[in-house]
Amino acid sequence: MVTFLEILGSLGVFLFGMKVLSEGTQKVAGQRMRHVMATMTKNRASGVATGFGVTCLLQSSSATTVIVVSFVNVGLLTLIESIGVIMGANLGTTVTAWIIAAVGKFSLGKIAIPIIGIGVPFIFIGKGRAKGWGEVLIGFGLLFFGLGLLKENVPDVKGMLASEDVNIKAQAEAVLEFIKSLSGKGYLSYLIFLVLGVVLTLMVQSSSAAMAITVTLAMNGWIGFEESAFVVLGENIGTTVTAWLASLGANHHAKRAARAHFMFNVLGVIWMLILFVPFSNLVLWISGALPESFRMEKHNTDVGFNLAIFHTLFNFTNICLLIGFVPFIEKIVTKWVKEPASTGRRERLTFITQGMVNTGELNLPEAEKATVELAKLTQDMFDGFVEVFNNPKQDLSEKVNSLHEMEDEADERTADITEYLVRCASAEIGQSNATGVAQMIRIVSELEEISDTIYRLVKLTQRKYKKEREFTSEATEGLRDYAQLIARFITVYNEKMFQPIDRKEIDAARTLENEIGSRGKSLNKLALGRMAMPEPDIKAEILNMELNNHCEKIGNHGFNVMQCLYAMANKEEAPDNIAQPIDQIIDDKRDQPEG
Repeated sequence: MVTFLEILGSLGVFLFGMKVLSEGTQKVAGQRMRHVMATMTKNRASGVATGFGVTCLLQSSSATTVIVVSFVNVGLLTLIESIGVIMGANLGTTVTAWIIAAVGKFSLGKIAIPIIGIGVPFIFIGKGRAKGWGEVLIGFGLLFFGLGLLKENVPDVKGMLASEDVNIKAQAEAVLEFIKSLSGKGYLSYLIFLVLGVVLTLMVQSSSAAMAITVTLAMNGWIGFEESAFVVLGENIGTTVTAWLASLGANHHAKRAARAHFMFNVLGVIWMLILFVPFSNLVLWISGALPESFRMEKHNTDVGFNLAIFHTLFNFTNICLLIGFVPFIEKIVTKWVKEPASTGRRERLTFITQGMVNTGELNLPEAEKATVELAKLTQDMFDGFVEVFNNPKQDLSEKVNSLHEMEDEADERTADITEYLVRCASAEIGQSNATGVAQMIRIVSELEEISDTIYRLVKLTQRKYKKEREFTSEATEGLRDYAQLIARFITVYNEKMFQPIDRKEIDAARTLENEIGSRGKSLNKLALGRMAMPEPDIKAEILNMELNNHCEKIGNHGFNVMQCLYAMANKEEAPDNIAQPIDQIIDDKRDQPEG
């Protein structure tokens, strides 16, 4: 029991190190990794290289594939591009086996503690990227330390069999007898160990951790090369479950990417089942052809090195065999996951992550895309209002109902994005992104205010027609010109959403907002003048002033959006009247009445 807990504790140190390393890497290189994954995957070879590099950095193929599913979900990656990245992620996860195989060449414990020691000061005194580098170093140290503990705490079979303690010797013999009973049954044995690999990966939720356990058990004599090779193949299938689960709440494109991952790994295992004997002989030949000092110095077996070769060669060969069939895989998963019938409504935002490593830093593009769609929704709503205002003699009740649905959708999307961003922020993301998240939440809040204001304009226009309030030609033309000015501002913030904004552009936005404010006051002054004339239509003029005031509010909210976009683009703190702590923004949203 004590030995089991020691092994479990060692595995826990390894997993925690992997988590700290992955999340620290995201803080240090998150924006670059997002850029690389979104732009450097246009052909299959570069997609494979990207997947390999990102997985080596994150030390988790599951995290990489979940990020891929998330990017496909928002359209940053096509299905074909995602398949290439997934292939590379499979190759990247083989690094773990090589690290473990190298345990005998140097003491991981001796280098792990100094690495952690270097990283600790960065955590306590560093800020921003420096603190992220501290997490990367501590993560690497804990990862190495956990692997070293795992190697030390997994009992050596030879030592147990040579023990003078009868109970220890009996335990070793019983375990070996059980493993022997599972072996020697041909393909049935292969399938048994394959299933054990799948189950092991599902239990620890990490193919890297499952690989660490498998290689360590093999190096200590508990399982042979053939058995451990099929456990490794099972782990390749087990790791696809994480992406599959992550895609459950996503759109059909993300589901297809997860199925492609599953299909790629299963096809690889199928051909390996057929060609295992000649392939394993090739692995052993390659191993034997290399210098002994390179293979097994300080080891009493080279099985760990053989497994590293097997895992890498298998994934590399699988990529070479299937990379030419990516369009075929795409067709199969497209037929497998049908495109749902269109409902006419935008899909709701779904936070995609996995349990082991928090990928909040790399999920921000999804929130940005949803915010862009919310901004476009406000533009569609304002165009709808203009249409209703300009056509008093047409029955546009269906259009008004559609605008009401759009306003409800804006409320839903605002709640989704706000919750999503808070979940991203809970991942302890980098300081620059944390500031950006707070500003993005504020942008979303301002956009919702714009949608609410536009719908109030629609309701006021409805009241005008229902009560038969006749505006003067001067008031009507003035409001139409005013609406064109507002539409121009809405177009500006839509075009600049998450784009570079310089001082000249923000000054132009301020000038436009001032013009909107001045125009509103001028129109209201004219309305007051008409109210002082003989036989004025007071109620019509008051209604006209309400419409003018609501248009002016849109200008104010639109400029607030531009200020936050400018602050995000230039890595600056938002102005005091805009930036608020995330929790304060959420409290404000809760306190607001619905509708």
